[in-house]
Amino acid sequence: MNELLMNSVYFGFAATMGAYLLGIEIKKKTNLAIMNPLLVAVVLIISFLLVFRIDYKVYQAGSQYISFLLTPATVCLAIPLYKQLSLLKDNLGAVAGGIFSGVLASAFSIFILSKLFGLSHEYYVTLLPKSITTAIGMGVSEEAGGIVALTVVSIIITGILGNVIGETVFKLFKITNPIAKGLALGTSAHAIGTSKALELGDVEGAMGSLAIAVAGLMTVAVVPLAAGWI
Repeated sequence: MNELLMNSVYFGFAATMGAYLLGIEIKKKTNLAIMNPLLVAVVLIISFLLVFRIDYKVYQAGSQYISFLLTPATVCLAIPLYKQLSLLKDNLGAVAGGIFSGVLASAFSIFILSKLFGLSHEYYVTLLPKSITTAIGMGVSEEAGGIVALTVVSIIITGILGNVIGETVFKLFKITNPIAKGLALGTSAHAIGTSKALELGDVEGAMGSLAIAVAGLMTVAVVPLAAGWI
């Protein structure tokens, strides 16, 4: 099986896209938050590789092409922000304060949990960029001396969790302001959270898009300072 698939460069690409499209259909049919298409795709791909004993390197040879689209996709999120530019100008102080608070909350929570569970410096700095987009988080982790592969995993888990529980948290704490919703999702759950924000509305999507970029830049500045805490 592995030798056969090695000749198909795009096996990983096709498998990933197929699993994600199936995840979208499952989400539409069930309408359950836990059936996030990305989460479903991850489970399907892992199960498929295990059942048919396909080496990860065979899958990764084709799936790596999808990562080339990561940066352009993130940049495209600037479009909804541009459409809400006047709203951003009117609420600039609150927006900046909200994003900065989110970045600090993320850093402090990782610090407290790392202390609580006795994590080493390497694992601590690995988790610090968990709430920013993968394109930025990988570089931040590598520069700080973290384990890049684990950083990517933590970023994906954080994004999926934010996407799944976002609406429930808003209802629980009675958060109704669309700007606050968008900033919360974008700052805490990066692009995956922003995809949920786009589902909620144009304003939420625009603020989520802004939060991805600004939170990423703020995290780049905060991580070198926070890295010395442990």
